[in-house]
Amino acid sequence: MIAGAGGGLVASVATCPLDVVKTKLQAQRAAYGQAGYLGVYGTIKTILKHDGLRGLYRGLGPTVLGYLPTWAIYFAVYDGIKARFGEPPLGQSHELERLYPAPSAKGYQPVVREHPWSLHILSAMAAGGTSTICTNPLWVIKTRFMTQSHTERRYRHTVDAALTIYRNEGIRAFYRGLFPSLLGIAHVAVQFPLYEQLKRIAQSHSPHEPISSYTILLCSAISKMTASITTYPHEVVRTRLQTQRILRTQPGTAMSKKPSIVRTVKNIVKYEGWRGLYKGLSINLLRTVPNSAVTMLTYELLMRELGQRRHGAS
Repeated sequence: MIAGAGGGLVASVATCPLDVVKTKLQAQRAAYGQAGYLGVYGTIKTILKHDGLRGLYRGLGPTVLGYLPTWAIYFAVYDGIKARFGEPPLGQSHELERLYPAPSAKGYQPVVREHPWSLHILSAMAAGGTSTICTNPLWVIKTRFMTQSHTERRYRHTVDAALTIYRNEGIRAFYRGLFPSLLGIAHVAVQFPLYEQLKRIAQSHSPHEPISSYTILLCSAISKMTASITTYPHEVVRTRLQTQRILRTQPGTAMSKKPSIVRTVKNIVKYEGWRGLYKGLSINLLRTVPNSAVTMLTYELLMRELGQRRHGAS
């Protein structure tokens, strides 16, 4: 959990400006070529004009507060499931592997030796679902911070944002976009098994030496880019749902239609075309690929260090 939180902290601070630009691109309703449409350059120019450099770090507070528990929970669950079924955590010798019965003539073998790919998918999806459910309110607050225009009332800080959203929209507002976020578990189901497989290939070329930092960065970048391109539309839908404000109303009064995934997707395709589902993809890749690479490298190096300290102490 310490290693996961450390990796998430370093990466979130380093890439916050790109996250702000990406989120604003996802939230804008204007289609490409229409009046009011802002691309990457136009979005950055508008932010700097109205908010200065500080505008590129709007939402950093809830982002850090979100990433710390997200990565801590994620990696704890991810490595915990892998360890439960026979694969040792990073920093632990393979000689300490626990053995489990396997239905084969090979006798007693760790389950991971029989089903490494499915185990990594199971671990990634379980970890992604757990961390998403636990931290979704923080991501709603982060998205609201990043997408506020200079003409509307600003949240003063994270607690003020949480209280304002709760008073005006109720507790359910903190879980808008949760379902598309859970659909986004397909992202980690692609990223982490691919990452593990690339590491195995790299390790096979030098089995008696630790994988180099450069190789970890490369494996992480390739796996993250592949997963991002494959599952990106769910991020646009999630951002649209999180930025919709459904105010509390008195019984018997009219209320606007509640947002839904199907309605949101239909509106995007109808008014913005299929390209609308990929708004901000380029800046997202520029943000998430180095973000993931830094996170994974920091995590793996911290796990090695913590593992060595633990074995040294014992």
